[in-house]
Amino acid sequence: MIVSRREHLVDKVVIVDGLPGCGKTLFSKIISAMDRVELLTFAYEIENYCALHSLGEISLNAAQAQISLTSDVQLYDMMMGRNVNFRPSDLSSAIQYHDYKKYFNRLFREGDDATLDVINLEQPILNLTSHHLLAHSEPIWKAFGDRCVFVEVVRHPLYMTRQQLLNEQKLFESVKNFDVCFSFKGKDLPFYTKEWKDLYLESNPAERVIHFIDNLTKKTETVKQKMKDKYGAKIVTISFEEFVTNPDKILPRLAKIIGTKVTEATVKVMQEQEVPRDKVANGVDISVYRRCGWSPSNANSTEKDEVQLRRLEIESEINADSVLILDKLIKNYEAKYWNPEG
Repeated sequence: MIVSRREHLVDKVVIVDGLPGCGKTLFSKIISAMDRVELLTFAYEIENYCALHSLGEISLNAAQAQISLTSDVQLYDMMMGRNVNFRPSDLSSAIQYHDYKKYFNRLFREGDDATLDVINLEQPILNLTSHHLLAHSEPIWKAFGDRCVFVEVVRHPLYMTRQQLLNEQKLFESVKNFDVCFSFKGKDLPFYTKEWKDLYLESNPAERVIHFIDNLTKKTETVKQKMKDKYGAKIVTISFEEFVTNPDKILPRLAKIIGTKVTEATVKVMQEQEVPRDKVANGVDISVYRRCGWSPSNANSTEKDEVQLRRLEIESEINADSVLILDKLIKNYEAKYWNPEG
C-alpha cells in the first residue's frame, strides 16, 4: 500500500529558509506584504516530516503525503481564522501583518465549504518560514513540484555565529529544543548531526557552531543541485547583505519568480525593517532580535570592524582545526556573495 494525496488546496507556496541568524524572518515579513501572500507561518510540522525522512524513519511517499495534507489544512484553517497567532509580540503574529484586520474579519465570515470558494477566488500564496530545511527538502519537492518556490537566505558566517552559540548553550540540551533527535551514545542528538555525530559529541559549543555551519552549507549545496536536476526545483538564493543594502536589484525578480508583485504595503514594510540600510549590521531594535544576539552597531565602525568583532568573539573559544574551517567558510562566502571590505 502506498500513502498518497493527489488533490491539493495549495496552488503556490513560498518557503523562506536558512541557517539560524541568517535574517530569514526579515524576508518572510517583506514577502508577506506582496500581493496575495499570507502571513508568515513557521513550518514546524513540515520540518519534522523532512527530518524523519532524513533519518530513514518514514518513507519519501509518506513524508510527501503528510506535507501535502499539512499544508492544505494549514491554508484551509488560515482562511477561516483558525489557529492564527494573535500574540502581539511574535514575529508570526497577525498583529504584525501589514493588514491585520484581514485576519480578524476572517473570524466572522462564512467558513467550511464556502472557504473553498474563497481560496479559488483569492488564490492565496502560503508563506512558510523554515530552519535549515533545504538540505533535507526532497519530500517538499515531491509534494509540491513547481508549486513551490524556495527562498534560500545566506549570510556571512560570522554574522550567524552569535545567535547559533546562544542556541547551542541555552537551547539544544533544553526541553525547549523541539528538533527531531536520534539516540547516540546515551544522548539525544539533532537529526542534522547524523553524518558528524561523533564530532558533535567531541566538540565544545562554539566548535559545534562552526561544524554546524560547515556541514549544513556543504549538504545544502549538494542537495540544492540534486533537487534542481531531479525536480526542476525553483530555488532562489539571496545574500542577506546584498539585499539589505540594495533591495531594488533583487525584489522585483523575486516577486516575479514567486508569481506575485510588489505593492505599497511591501514598500512600507521594508521601511519598517529599515531596508535599505547604510550598513549591514544595522537593523530593527526589538526584543526578540536582542534575545537572539543582535545589538546595535557602533556608529563609527566599518563593515570590516563589525565582522572582525564577531570573529574575536568566536575564535578564542574554538580549537585550531575549527579556526581553519571558519577561515575557509569566510573565504568562500566573501568570494561568492559579499566582502566587508567592498
